[in-house]
Amino acid sequence: MKYSVLLEQTEEGYAVWCPGLPGCWSQGTTENEALENMKDAIMTYIATVEDLMVGRTVRHVEVPV
Repeated sequence: MKYSVLLEQTEEGYAVWCPGLPGCWSQGTTENEALENMKDAIMTYIATVEDLMVGRTVRHVEVPV
């Protein structure tokens, strides 16, 4: 799955965050490192959300785009 991420150069390197996953962000000293770290952050974010859903009633809604 593809996620759009925003990358910003900082004094220490690069900061990156995913607007579609609130609170999901990472950083790295290089652009490539920041993007690789972001992949790990996204996977951790998704796993955490899945864990929080266990034992709860889940429904899906479809939204036209």
